[in-house]
Amino acid sequence: MVKRFTQNPILTTKQIEPSRPGLVVECVLNPGVFHFEGKTWLLLRVAERPVQKEGMVSFPVLREDGSMEILEFEKNDPAVDLTDARFVVYKGKSYLSTISHLRLVCSDDGVHFYEPLDFPTKIVGQGPLETFGIEDSRVSLMEGAYHLTYTQVSENGVGVGLMRTTDWRHFSREGMIIPPHNKDCALFEEKIGGKYFCFHRPSGIALGGNFIWIASSPDLLHWGGHHCILRTREGWWDSARVGAGAAPIKTAAGWLEIYHGADSNHRYSLGAVLLDLQDPSKVLARSHNPIFEPAADYELTGFFGNVVFTNGHLVHGDEITMYYGASDEVICGATLSIESILSDILTTA
Repeated sequence: MVKRFTQNPILTTKQIEPSRPGLVVECVLNPGVFHFEGKTWLLLRVAERPVQKEGMVSFPVLREDGSMEILEFEKNDPAVDLTDARFVVYKGKSYLSTISHLRLVCSDDGVHFYEPLDFPTKIVGQGPLETFGIEDSRVSLMEGAYHLTYTQVSENGVGVGLMRTTDWRHFSREGMIIPPHNKDCALFEEKIGGKYFCFHRPSGIALGGNFIWIASSPDLLHWGGHHCILRTREGWWDSARVGAGAAPIKTAAGWLEIYHGADSNHRYSLGAVLLDLQDPSKVLARSHNPIFEPAADYELTGFFGNVVFTNGHLVHGDEITMYYGASDEVICGATLSIESILSDILTTA
């Protein structure tokens, strides 16, 4: 069902320059994907941190004025918890071990990517809601404009931001459209019944869980009509959390969405769900088994291993060209067949 690019991984940390002196690129991952001016473009998430000193852990945060502060702690300090590579916990307060921004790259063949000289290629966090960075953008093309939903991270929490552009040189920042704790927001690329729709993923603490929800909006800024449509399944490959990938694909059978699921061991795989064309809150079918799971070496080991994660693809007829992050460290590509995915999930529905 899945054919990995033979050139995988197609982007690594060695191919991406740090955003500023003193930082090192630790991860390049989870790109938004789109076509523009005859090229394939990726809007990468680039995660950075300072060069690490022996016996110390250091990481950056942004001040509200855009300047950067470096925090540093001794690794053997009993108040420091480094159990999860993605976080630094100090005296019970959580920080990200890296800070992320979005980086624009393009390609003439969909495999070999470079930063264009005539575009602003770095989109960084701004203001009090993005002091820990911005992450994992999905790109949807609607009504002549590209809409970027992305994760805003700060000590205030994790929420969903929106930017818009028509030329990839000028951006309008619309602010936080879904408040904490929320992420994995993907916009449908056309209205249904006169309304915009999106997937989003709030995180339950004591009640609820990491489930996929759907919502509608008259203007892409004010969201309501929230419905939980996809829950985790105990004992399954998606038992711990689920989240939407890119914009759903419209097919004759329904809206096809590729989503990620993680189990209790933090192993991330991809599955699919089919939704009703007229009422996308109605689930018609869902993967019993993953349609794509970590198996290649670059998917099994890395910054955070056993991970395949996508939030961007291109569709040409029956073929999906999917770009994905592997092990939270590198960018890879694969192709999938819409017909094969539908056949699989409808057979097991």
